[in-house]
Amino acid sequence: MKKTAVPSILVAMMSLALGVSAEAQQTKKVPRVGFLIASSASSQESRLEAFRQGLRQLGYIEGQNIVIELRSGEGKAERLPVVTAELVQLKVDAIVTGGSTSTHAAKEATETIPIVMTQDADPVTDGFVASLARPGGNITGLSRLGPELSGKRLELLKEIVPKLSRVAVLVGQAQQRNAALMKEIEISAQALGLRLQILALREAKDIEPAFQTAGKTRTGAVLAEAPAVLLSHRTKVTDLAVKSRLPVIYDREEYVEAGGLMVYAASTTDLSRRAAVYVDKILKGAKPADLPVEQPKKFEFIINLKAAKQIGQTIPPNVLVRANRVIR
Repeated sequence: MKKTAVPSILVAMMSLALGVSAEAQQTKKVPRVGFLIASSASSQESRLEAFRQGLRQLGYIEGQNIVIELRSGEGKAERLPVVTAELVQLKVDAIVTGGSTSTHAAKEATETIPIVMTQDADPVTDGFVASLARPGGNITGLSRLGPELSGKRLELLKEIVPKLSRVAVLVGQAQQRNAALMKEIEISAQALGLRLQILALREAKDIEPAFQTAGKTRTGAVLAEAPAVLLSHRTKVTDLAVKSRLPVIYDREEYVEAGGLMVYAASTTDLSRRAAVYVDKILKGAKPADLPVEQPKKFEFIINLKAAKQIGQTIPPNVLVRANRVIR
């Protein structure tokens, strides 16, 4: 049978179509996601890795089908707006934020790029979302229940120091502005018969004077509500706690890794891992306004017995048994 010749023009069209298809595959846009933190990059390594892990579980491989642009304020208030502007100029597909300070910076910088919170204490009070169920803007993500857990931290301090009467509270500007957080701390303190001494930290140079003030006023313990400047200098903070012989409870697990006494908080690594789900949905077309803010599912109560020994603090057995991790 005589073979029918394929017209040359058809061959040319097929080749062109195949070429265009191949070129389209090669030039397919790789999503670019910003990861914005107010504190130092080193303080967020575990959270960034948890976020990467969450992405891998969803099929995203950094450097292949997704790019992560890390930007850090390094604990400096004046630096954060600058690095946030860099992400906006890059036209990233989403910005993942590491706390309320960085979420505020992102909110100020853009009203169009989707913003995914990983651990904001009170996003409604902070004005980031209209409500947890219906965020309503370009911000969504996860809350770490800041105000609700602060009272529990005061209870734990009272349990390990039964005669405790005065507590210093270390806060940053963002925490001071959070009326719900401050009210929760005051209500809990009143119920426990505790007097509070609010010590505001704006810069790294404020940390040592704060501990000196706490020592001079015979403070019995410290509640650290972890502003970015504190987290960036966590080793200095834990060293000062030992020097002052003060029991301190923190709201981030990184502090016990740096030698801190106790942490009771939502798991920040778990929240960072779950943030990847939000990014995946947004990259697939979902709008932040339609994605409800989720709350923590995993909590961490960690006690560092090495730190307890250094300050001469005994941890009662009934408190120790409730910890889900003990550093010996």
